[in-house]
Amino acid sequence: MADRTGVPRRKPVPQPQQPLSETWAMDLTQQFRRTLSTKRMNELSTRSNSQRRSNPRAPADYFVDSQQPPPLPPRYGHDASAAAPPMPSRHAPFQPPPHPLVPQSSQQHPMSPPPSYAASLRNLPISPTPPTDSKALRFRSMLLSLSSTPLKWENPGLLDEALAAIPLQRIYDEAQEESDLFTAEAASLGPDKKPAWGYQDCVVRALMKWFKRDFFEWVNNPKCAVCRAPTIAQGMAAPLPDESARGASRVELYQCSSQYCMAYERFPRYNDAFVLLQTKRGRVGEWANCFTMLCRAVGSRTRWVWNSEDHVWTEVYSVHRKRWVHVDSCEGAWDAPMLYTNGWKKNLAYCIAFSADGCADVTRRYVQSASRAAPRIKCPEPVLLHILAEIRALRRKDMDKQEKFRLMAEDMREDEEFRRYIIEGLAFAVSRILPGGKGAGDSVGVNRRQGGDGDAQKITEEAERERRRLARGRGARDEMRDPTRDGEGR
Repeated sequence: MADRTGVPRRKPVPQPQQPLSETWAMDLTQQFRRTLSTKRMNELSTRSNSQRRSNPRAPADYFVDSQQPPPLPPRYGHDASAAAPPMPSRHAPFQPPPHPLVPQSSQQHPMSPPPSYAASLRNLPISPTPPTDSKALRFRSMLLSLSSTPLKWENPGLLDEALAAIPLQRIYDEAQEESDLFTAEAASLGPDKKPAWGYQDCVVRALMKWFKRDFFEWVNNPKCAVCRAPTIAQGMAAPLPDESARGASRVELYQCSSQYCMAYERFPRYNDAFVLLQTKRGRVGEWANCFTMLCRAVGSRTRWVWNSEDHVWTEVYSVHRKRWVHVDSCEGAWDAPMLYTNGWKKNLAYCIAFSADGCADVTRRYVQSASRAAPRIKCPEPVLLHILAEIRALRRKDMDKQEKFRLMAEDMREDEEFRRYIIEGLAFAVSRILPGGKGAGDSVGVNRRQGGDGDAQKITEEAERERRRLARGRGARDEMRDPTRDGEGR
């Protein structure tokens, strides 16, 4: 529309039919925030299902229902039916109109998802989960089979037979002598000092020395039974009926190396500890099996520790120290849990301890450095927790409530001990990084990793020095008794 001069006339500005409220701008801001939050929640809920299935405790998927906002009252009286910006509402999200300067293609792209925090949540407590895949089920079957090993040492009649094979008087005399020495050394350090080890601990220490030196024999290649010559491995053989009846699951076959003999020698690998009392020979499996049974026979609570890197050893509960103590009869090692990682430089993945009243994952006692931790790939950690809890429940189902509470308190103390190992290991690593960290920090870290407190460790060191001094004194007396030095010799 134009006037007579040809200049187009501007359309008059329409006036709103009703004025806007004073809080209109604030309502619009709140509506925009609600809409943005709704959009983000919908994007999070549509993420990949794999992340939600990885956590069984995650809540079910949910979506926020975003509704179309109701239209605002018309702002211009001349065009009430035309599309107008909606009036903000406190009850429904507001969908902002597209910006005229932003291309439509860029407006259609969804907002990028927020950063993932899965890496920072790995140390949250895990919940036991039943095994489902075939690999985890095989691992469960193996652990259930291994857990029955300590049950064979609970027969009172067979334990009496084992006691008959032990020179008890000799063991008790050595234990009493060592216990008196520990008591005297503790008294010399002060009235409130506790001996390093109790009498029952000294009994197990004396039993280990006798077992290693005088009773059991280590066998790599058995000697020929005919001519006593060395033998050469020929492979495996099927067990004979008599060997199977005595618990031999496999038999190693050897042949005499002498060309004049060439006889074959069979080496059954017996799993029955009471059969090993007669054979008195074997390797790591036989040593740990028989020695753990003998510790049980002398009255100690025992654990049989299985390691996934093909090794087994014993743990004995020390009533004096109120904790489990590492014992390796093959090495003659007592309370030296870092023997395998620090001494043998061996990486360990699983160390599972089995007893007649339960089982526990004791890997943290023997692996206190991340550099010596082998990958744990046999099953997820929640599945392992479920398997161990299942075995504990199976072993404790017939116990009374008081005994169950006692064992639960013992498990809690052991878990606290494991956490202390982790904290002290981190503190030791930090002390080595700091300037001057290779002084006293090293000795403290070694003492802690050996599992002893400061006073007990000091008492043990004093005992070793005293034994060396007594040995030197005995050597000097023997030299004085030499006939070349007495009166007749002169």
